[in-house]
Amino acid sequence: MTVRLDATAPPRTPQKQSWTAGQIVVVLVIGTAALMVSLTQSLLVPVLSEIAVDLHAGGDGIAWVLTSTLLVGAVAVPAFGRLGDLYGTRRMVLVTLAALVAGSLICALASNLTVMIIGRAVVGLSVAAVPLSISLIGVTLPKEHAPAGIALISAMLGVGGALGLPLAGLIAQYADYHVLFWICVAGGVLAVPGIVLLVREPARVAKGRMDLVGTALLGAAMLALLLPLAQGDSWGWTDPLTIGLLVAAAVLLVVFVLAELRIASPLVDVRTTVRPALLMTNLASLCVGFALFATLIGTASYVQAPKATGYGFGQSVLAGGLCMLPGGIAMLLLSPLSARLRPRTALIVGSLIIAAGFATRIVLTDSLWQVVLGATISGAGTGIAYAAMPGLIIHAAPRSELAAANGLNALFRSVGSSLASAIGGAILAAMTIDLAGHALPSLSGYRTLFAICAGAAVAAALLALLIPRHAPTTDAALPEE
Repeated sequence: MTVRLDATAPPRTPQKQSWTAGQIVVVLVIGTAALMVSLTQSLLVPVLSEIAVDLHAGGDGIAWVLTSTLLVGAVAVPAFGRLGDLYGTRRMVLVTLAALVAGSLICALASNLTVMIIGRAVVGLSVAAVPLSISLIGVTLPKEHAPAGIALISAMLGVGGALGLPLAGLIAQYADYHVLFWICVAGGVLAVPGIVLLVREPARVAKGRMDLVGTALLGAAMLALLLPLAQGDSWGWTDPLTIGLLVAAAVLLVVFVLAELRIASPLVDVRTTVRPALLMTNLASLCVGFALFATLIGTASYVQAPKATGYGFGQSVLAGGLCMLPGGIAMLLLSPLSARLRPRTALIVGSLIIAAGFATRIVLTDSLWQVVLGATISGAGTGIAYAAMPGLIIHAAPRSELAAANGLNALFRSVGSSLASAIGGAILAAMTIDLAGHALPSLSGYRTLFAICAGAAVAAALLALLIPRHAPTTDAALPEE
């Protein structure tokens, strides 16, 4: 039997597949896990003084509650990324979530500062869950839905930071701070069985062994870089220890690059990483990470400052955190917009929106709603920009290095946040006014910080312009744009 095809009939266009219930549940489960992890990075900031009183700790000691998580996370992110490529992304997500539950449980039961710091160090291992989750979504969902799923998971980095402050403020005002740790325990316990039952382990294509030498070198370099950034205010920026560690970080990074070029199965494929598509994306991530963290430190404390400063509103810790809530909601709602744009375009648009938000913060200072407006605009831009970055990574990185590439990108964001904390803290400490014998940051200090953040966001947009429109790879996880 012969079948004739009508040459005049219009070509059939493939119908776009709708989301299935199973795919939605997978995104929600992995998204919940990513949100729990990102919450841990800002959750304790409003209650540090309460923890210090309860544990009889001084200022230098209590700072290690945050610093321990930062330092362990800086080592864990690239290491777990490579482990995910070699031994299974889903498996490593479960390991990091187990660290979240264990570390949060230790903190919930801690009765002294040492135990609290140990618990927070264990929590630091869980920081790798977010880039691992991005990689897991990218290869689990079908290609027509993967960009939207990736955008949502990536935006959780910003959403968790923005939601953590009001949640912590609410707990600080009406309950005991230990509740914060129990929330993280509960979130992790709920996410683990969901991933075990609903998310399959993607086929592994990476070969080789774990690069222990590279891991040690990069870990040492990150410790040498981030430790003085976190402790510079207390040590002094001209202290020999601060300068010595920064110099050591530069030397270790050079040694790391040279070593990676000679290793057959490197932790970071330097030759791939220096491609414009990946290098510019990572540098832009650093700039956006800088701007996001400055939003956190420059909003809650700003509105809590006494009215006598001339800019503050004398609000409570809870009110200061709630000022970040609209920005967090904007991040969540607008991240899917990033999936509808080309990743490069989304990064440019998001970065410019961030810059507009900080410009608003510089000019509009008279009313509380103006502060919230500026923070919300910056939050919206951050959601779009953060959601775009994994799309750029997944198009440019080989499939066999996807988790490691996302981990490196997350590490750049973390370094940007650490730089914001160090530079922002130094600016606000240097530009002060005297109020009843107390030195408080001046309006000029905040405006200077906001101007630097706007400049960082513009720099991210310019870097995004340098990303090639097409970045082909031999085995990219998704088709080219």
